[in-house]
Amino acid sequence: MKDILENQFPYKPTFFRISNKEEKDALNDLKKIGDIAFTYDEIERQIKELIRCRFPMGVSEQEAEVLRKEILGNKTVEEFGVWVYYPWRKSLVHILDEREFIEVRTNRNQLKISKEEQQKLASKKIGVIGLSVGQSIALTIAMERICGSLRLADFDSLDLSNMNRLRAGVFNLSVPKVVIAAREIAEIDPFLDVEIYPEGVAENNFEAFLKGNGGVDVLVEVCDSFEVKIKSRLEARKAGIPVVMDTNDKGMLDIERFDLEPGRPLFHGLADGLTAEKLSTLSPEEKMGYLMKIVNAANLSNRMKQSLPEINKSLASWPQLASEVFLGGAITTTVCREILLGHSVPSARHYVDVESLIRTEE
Repeated sequence: MKDILENQFPYKPTFFRISNKEEKDALNDLKKIGDIAFTYDEIERQIKELIRCRFPMGVSEQEAEVLRKEILGNKTVEEFGVWVYYPWRKSLVHILDEREFIEVRTNRNQLKISKEEQQKLASKKIGVIGLSVGQSIALTIAMERICGSLRLADFDSLDLSNMNRLRAGVFNLSVPKVVIAAREIAEIDPFLDVEIYPEGVAENNFEAFLKGNGGVDVLVEVCDSFEVKIKSRLEARKAGIPVVMDTNDKGMLDIERFDLEPGRPLFHGLADGLTAEKLSTLSPEEKMGYLMKIVNAANLSNRMKQSLPEINKSLASWPQLASEVFLGGAITTTVCREILLGHSVPSARHYVDVESLIRTEE
């Protein structure tokens, strides 16, 4: 399915290092067939920024020119770095090659994230299930570069009603959500490894998603499916993988450290020993009952409480706001970073309720 999807919705850029004759010829062939509509070459600006990052106290113009020549080595400006082709944009971009690119792009992380911590994070892999809410999380993770690899799963494609909270333009309508996220990440950082599961996750691929190729170090679960919420935790607990979930309303965040507590009950015990076998026998009403218990319905915001009885009546689904989703991206990324760096992050449920901090309830 991934190969079919790649043909219809390409999401991986192509790299050309033209000091290599074969790659130079391949790039020239691409130019000849007219697949490149736009070319962006700001490599000199990036070289200057690389020098500034390495010498923040500043250098003279003469020193800068000496450093520029050292950086270029025996390559011409055109040969230096890498040319990256984005087929969905028909665009060719000239950027620093991987080591220098990452060095400059993460420079302003320091010292909130040290160089040593950045190197440690580069070896980590994060899995994200659900790419509506999960898109903001995945993009924030990519921007901070708190991992070297992202694994994304969602079976759905973009609808117009998703665009109140999912960052995408109207030209992305009907494009798979995993592709939208993968493309934007590639445009931020083409060297960040992204693997997609456009069919979502189910019994036949949980093993591959969670444990394949060394496995994920943290699972972020933010999908709509109640079954996947339960099954993904059962599988994550079995594999000893911590799970983080953002629920938007009142900034609710769950941390389940199955890596530290292999016998920990799901959802802090709120799922009442629910098993995969029992899950398959539940009626829709029973599932909703469990879900309301898991999210602690009594503690939902007043607006959410007003909305729930209207679902499938006057409302098509439950409300989610962009401001809450983007906040969730920030909170979840912070938690994942702290877990991956080995800091003390216990299992817990937290609320980051901005509205309660700035006003009294109406």
